[in-house]
Amino acid sequence: MALSSMHQISTLFPAANCNNDHSSQSRVPAVTAAVRTVPAAAILRSRVSNREREEVIVSSLDRVRRSFSVSCRASTAAEVEVEEEKGGKRRGVPVFVMMPLDSVTMGNKVNRRKAMEVSFQAMKGAGVEGVMVDVWWGLVEKERSGEYNFGGYEELLGMAAKYGLKVQAVMSFHQCGGNVGDSCTIPLPRWVVEEMQKDPDLCYTDQWGRRNLEYVSLGCDNLPVLKGRAPVQCYVDFMRAFKQNFNHLLGNTIVEIQVGMGPAGELRYPSYPEQNGTWRFPGIGAFQCFDKYMLSSLKAAANAAGKPEWGLSGPTDAGHYNNWPEDTWFFKKEGGGWNSSYGEFFLSWYSQILLEHGDMILSHASSIFKPSNVKISVKIAGIHWHYGSRSHAPELTAGYYNTRYRDGYTPIARMLARHGAIFNFTCIEMHDHEQPQDAQCAPEKLVEQVRLATRKAQIPLAGENALPRYDEYAHEQIVRASSLEGDREMCAFTYLRMNTQLFEEENWRRFVGFVQKMKGGKMNGHRSWEEKKQQQVEKHVPNLQSRTNLFQRV
Repeated sequence: MALSSMHQISTLFPAANCNNDHSSQSRVPAVTAAVRTVPAAAILRSRVSNREREEVIVSSLDRVRRSFSVSCRASTAAEVEVEEEKGGKRRGVPVFVMMPLDSVTMGNKVNRRKAMEVSFQAMKGAGVEGVMVDVWWGLVEKERSGEYNFGGYEELLGMAAKYGLKVQAVMSFHQCGGNVGDSCTIPLPRWVVEEMQKDPDLCYTDQWGRRNLEYVSLGCDNLPVLKGRAPVQCYVDFMRAFKQNFNHLLGNTIVEIQVGMGPAGELRYPSYPEQNGTWRFPGIGAFQCFDKYMLSSLKAAANAAGKPEWGLSGPTDAGHYNNWPEDTWFFKKEGGGWNSSYGEFFLSWYSQILLEHGDMILSHASSIFKPSNVKISVKIAGIHWHYGSRSHAPELTAGYYNTRYRDGYTPIARMLARHGAIFNFTCIEMHDHEQPQDAQCAPEKLVEQVRLATRKAQIPLAGENALPRYDEYAHEQIVRASSLEGDREMCAFTYLRMNTQLFEEENWRRFVGFVQKMKGGKMNGHRSWEEKKQQQVEKHVPNLQSRTNLFQRV
């Protein structure tokens, strides 16, 4: 029984299958060294000075799990002591952690509830500010239009409140599955998919007629194509239902609403879909404007510009998903269509209607949630490959009109500023030299450009890591990037993601130090504090490495 607490955490993250219900019997590799996944000295201290706290731990769990949970709380106490020693008002960047994508099952229950509860205790003990939770449209309004079931989320957010964790709730109006890091599949609501099957032009479409079901095409944003409602009206009704259901948590536990606006919850087009091998890094992607609704908008814009011939189609010389800029006529650096009069017209239209899509949804989201004293945020993709080229082709196909000669991120920042929204950006953990230089990747330069855009628009910047990283080299890069503006730090950082690897011994130790450093503590000081007590702790802990057979599901 000695390993049951960490086993519960490890069972949070099997090879995910979102069709599994709460009773799933999935298995994952054992995670050993259970006790040292939290600051080790806290275990000794908890046995001496915090023994009375054990009464609050679930009685069905064994003695090691109780020590684990109490030690998390002791870690928080140690963090407070560090702050008191420093004196004055603490500065720093609060860290949130993304929850597993399948935290709520297709049956609207919390997935692996007991393990989730132990993980929440561990997060709180590590000094994490809170968690980010995807509230899936495809789960809540799954069966019928206008019928909402928040059952699993009521329990999950209640657990967060119980352990004092704040929540960033994502209004996820996209499909889960088909993008980087998607470990399970959660489709759009059944009734939405039915309408998309009846009218395939509700799907984003490329020039070869390939349909994408990740998100409803913005070309029909205001048309009553979903059981008599427009897509934007569906999003608005969903957000209103969420507010009505969780009004008691808004402003205290739920501190931020991130509004999904496209694939992967990002304000962009699905220009680089990984599903079925369509796109592979570092391909340029493809324009997604060939459904009849988008083409109708393009035609109207071309007529208004006095160039009706420009409204017949999107570019057909922009290559394929996995081409590079110089492989194409449209994106090549010398004489490419992107830098022509037609290119300027098309790219302006393509990026502008994306901005209008975001502006319209944000207007509604602000009116719904701002009275509840919660922050509103929008996620923008960190498309760093071919950033060093003249055309910035992957950004253009995604809807960001950013080239060597044009700033595409200040217009986005200014749109967000009109609604007081946070600019949430990814790839904060990356170094330029870690990426393939033949693809002219430049994540650090991209982050700097975005930082300048948010400063110009005078809006807060928040960050995420684009890919899972557990090493101190990435952590240090995040710490640097989060404070690049000197006194004007990032308003928050969300760590990708709570999973088995995060709770492994060395990864967890590094993560706790990273959280402390982001909050204004000292990573090195925290690590030496832990190591100082390490030998003492191990005297009181049995050798667990040889006892993996004790793992059992609780």
